Amino acid sequence: MPSKKGFVLWFTGLSGSGKSTLARMVEEKLLERGVEVEVLDGDEMRTHLCKGLGFSKEDRDTNIRRIGYVAKLLARNGACAITAAISPYIEIRDEVRKGVEERSIFVEAYLECPLDKLVERDVKGLYKKAIAGEIKNFTGVSDPYEPPPKPEVVVHTGEEPEQQSCARILKTLEMLKLVPEVTGDDYAAAEEAAVAARLKDLGYLG
Repeated sequence: MPSKKGFVLWFTGLSGSGKSTLARMVEEKLLERGVEVEVLDGDEMRTHLCKGLGFSKEDRDTNIRRIGYVAKLLARNGACAITAAISPYIEIRDEVRKGVEERSIFVEAYLECPLDKLVERDVKGLYKKAIAGEIKNFTGVSDPYEPPPKPEVVVHTGEEPEQQSCARILKTLEMLKLVPEVTGDDYAAAEEAAVAARLKDLGYLG
């Protein structure tokens, strides 16, 4: 039987690091396993729930609090809420984690990608404009991004295939007993050991 334990899978990373793509990939895999999933995409949330908010720190924090609140409601009702928003500040991410963990489980996934790779893959040229000073308050260039110090899972989207990143996230969820395991899932032994070592360091595994 699929797990009914609700949880939040919180993707964080710079614009272009692959949050929306990986969120949809993980969603598809979890649906195949019978897990109830909702994806809260940052761009979509700004269009609807967070319409009217700007990009000051106060507005960014309000945006993340709203996404976090919806994710918390979904998780405490037995669903997996996957968020795909930059969420640049450690303090507000920790605030959301604390709120979720009153009733459910919070899993932070950091999508690490070097700036040069992000500039290279940016078809809209937003990074180049931000570097040139044409766009203000651009996260990672003219506005800060604070990487999480102890995320449950790290994927390096600038150097590894999307399938590998997706597999590592899924293996983390399996080891945390949040989703059912799939027999014969394609996952390298070294990768599995690395996931287990990270979770052990964080105190999840004995």
